Amino acid sequence: MRLLFLGLLAVSSAVFGQTNPEIFLMEVSNDLGEFKISNFRNITNNEGYDSQPSFSDNNTLLFAGTENGQTEIMSYYLKNNTTLRINKPTSGGEYSPQKFPNNNEIAAVRLDTTGLQRLYAYKNSTIEQGTSRILLNDLEVAYYAFHDNNRIIASVLGGNQLNLVIANLKTGEVMPYLENSGRSIHNIPNSTSVSYTAVNEDGNNDVFIVDIDDDKESYFVCQLPIGIEDHCWLNESMLLLGSGARLYKYDFYGKQEWVEVANLSNYNISEISRITVSPNGKNIALVANINN
Repeated sequence: MRLLFLGLLAVSSAVFGQTNPEIFLMEVSNDLGEFKISNFRNITNNEGYDSQPSFSDNNTLLFAGTENGQTEIMSYYLKNNTTLRINKPTSGGEYSPQKFPNNNEIAAVRLDTTGLQRLYAYKNSTIEQGTSRILLNDLEVAYYAFHDNNRIIASVLGGNQLNLVIANLKTGEVMPYLENSGRSIHNIPNSTSVSYTAVNEDGNNDVFIVDIDDDKESYFVCQLPIGIEDHCWLNESMLLLGSGARLYKYDFYGKQEWVEVANLSNYNISEISRITVSPNGKNIALVANINN
């Protein structure tokens, strides 16, 4: 089963039909509860695996992208529509890239051809472009989110499942938190809390919130729709996800149910999976298939 999870990470197959996923970017407004999208475009348009987007700032989107048959850390710049590779090519592939909150380094999960899977930090500077260092020697991180420069909350490989931990990158201390966790972990805007998913007894994903700086007690938010693994935050009170070719939001201060806000089928896409929102809330990046 461990090989199964390694394979799932390598192809990111939450939606098993996503054999050639692409990343799409759009501008969004959510004024007075009216959700509008514009300037929808494919920013990868590339054979192979392009997925796991995360905004490092309002103008820069990191993602795992295929180059010369290998998955690398790619950076897309919204202002001039250009894409650059961050890391020097390694013997394996890089996945789940995210910027450190308070420095210029990029973290990513490296899956080597030997099967070794570790979280690394990569320099993102003109002087030390792409050089790397391992962050946690003995932890097989699969998915994660930064709480601050030193702490992450992560789903790690553990037997035949993922388990949630809170890890200190500076001290190496790892605190087991939850067994049978999901892959979707996100900081909540304007908050010190993090959301994560956990697999419930029906095999579906529930969303919980935990404040790592406080008592570390979790609070249930909602269940994701059946078969959905990914979510993100539009703001501190609204969750967003994709299903099929549609986007749905969940409003704490509204109906507290998943409500459709956009139908993207006219853009000839399907099987939306991962989704992320820029810090200013003006852009959304998502992963989907192009319909043949």
